[in-house]
Amino acid sequence: MTQLLVERFETMPSQLKLAARFVLDHPQEVALISMREQAQRAGVSHSTMMRLARWLGLEAYEDMRALYAQALREPGAKPAETVETPSVAEDGQGYSTVSATTDMLAAQVARLGEYTSAMQHVAVADILIGARRVYCLGLRSEQVVATHFSRLLSLFDDRGTLLDAAAKGEVDALRHAGPEDVMLVVGMAPYARATVEVARRAAKRGVTIVAITDSRVSPLARLARASVVVTVESHSFFRSVTPALAAAEILIALIAQRSGVDVKEAMRAVEQHLSEYDVYWTPSR
Repeated sequence: MTQLLVERFETMPSQLKLAARFVLDHPQEVALISMREQAQRAGVSHSTMMRLARWLGLEAYEDMRALYAQALREPGAKPAETVETPSVAEDGQGYSTVSATTDMLAAQVARLGEYTSAMQHVAVADILIGARRVYCLGLRSEQVVATHFSRLLSLFDDRGTLLDAAAKGEVDALRHAGPEDVMLVVGMAPYARATVEVARRAAKRGVTIVAITDSRVSPLARLARASVVVTVESHSFFRSVTPALAAAEILIALIAQRSGVDVKEAMRAVEQHLSEYDVYWTPSR
């Protein structure tokens, strides 16, 4: 069912796309909450949810819920975490906010270790390992993720290039890019226009796109050969980048482990280089 939704996504009317994206991004909630509540969260009418089921060849939306409920009962499946946003007035010292936020972040990162997500990481890492050059791109709040990934990669691998599309830095950097290269693109809704446009231009040059993104049907996932899907949910007003940062670190660990690089030797060389340039602060002698 999930694969069918992905395959038919681009041909759906706009309202059905909203419904389909909710189903793809919240499969556990499809099984656990009512159709009307799902429709409300997706921003569509309940009749749209019913039309989505018929679009997929089912007689009723309950048939879709039954399929997702069956998947939820399979070994390893977990119900979605539903922690309500705490009120500021609830705890004057802020403990409940801290506790609820850390609980949510811990659950989000833990989900990256579930089988489906783990296989997404492995698929992306294997593509990155085979690249002649790895271009890293992320703008606005996602820039920190691309920068972190690029810096960690540089500790044991010199194939990485960090792009700055906002400053048109990709123009020269991508001049010789081609089918032997890979671009890791990081982007979550609302997607930065420059991120999508640079990824599209790179794809036209034959560059393989991989992504850290927030949906299997995001514009970046549609361009990518493989994607790691993370959540951006937060207990506050901002979108969280913590799961995306965790995904970047998992990818680095996989690349180091699966590429056969002597990471310890590479790190010794890095530390020696930094020591020669007196990069780190040391107590006065």
